[in-house]
Amino acid sequence: MAYGVSSNTFLLSIGLPPALASASVHVAETFTTAVSGVSHWRLGNVNMELFKKLILPGVLGAVVGAYILTQIDGNVIKPYISGYLLIMGVVILVKALRKQEEPKEVKDHVSILGAIGGFFDAIGGGGWGPIVTTTLVARGTHPRYTIGSVNASEFFVTFAQSVVFIFTLSSDLLANWQVIVGLLVGGVIAAPVAAVVTKKLPVRTLMAMVGLLIIGLSIRTIYLALI
Repeated sequence: MAYGVSSNTFLLSIGLPPALASASVHVAETFTTAVSGVSHWRLGNVNMELFKKLILPGVLGAVVGAYILTQIDGNVIKPYISGYLLIMGVVILVKALRKQEEPKEVKDHVSILGAIGGFFDAIGGGGWGPIVTTTLVARGTHPRYTIGSVNASEFFVTFAQSVVFIFTLSSDLLANWQVIVGLLVGGVIAAPVAAVVTKKLPVRTLMAMVGLLIIGLSIRTIYLALI
């Protein structure tokens, strides 16, 4: 769920421009999300209704965000995204520590959430999983099916962004092919393992892990933006 965010943060820390860092991550992520999506589908982690509602809005938001990122500095908006994610991470952690509630299926505003997630995923170099998964889990959806459905739909969102980046930054991407290959190999190896863990872990444990991960990454991003 934090592949794009963590990878993009690392690339920015070694000096890559925001647009090139996001492009490199998403080209590699096209392959990793394909492996992840198939793994979640085969393990029964995907809610097809949620999956279908996320794809089209996510793709549209991603295309717009990818194009805008090639025109402006995406770092300007990252602290605000991280602030939102920090709040949602705390909400998830609190829910995990409280008495377990029966998961519910969230149907309202899923398409809007998908469009927002796709847009900020492109702008921030990652965020589809953290924004969409975090919000849905915080609203009460089952973590297993939320993570599986969001990961499966992420392939289409990432592919759409990659097409935009390839057309606008093709020469820069070719010059940094080693970065893309490294991200691709590591992500493809890790994706099936993550799908199995998602299926096996208890709901409250999974929620606590998601919450702590989001809190940690958000605090780090905000800190890096302020120094």
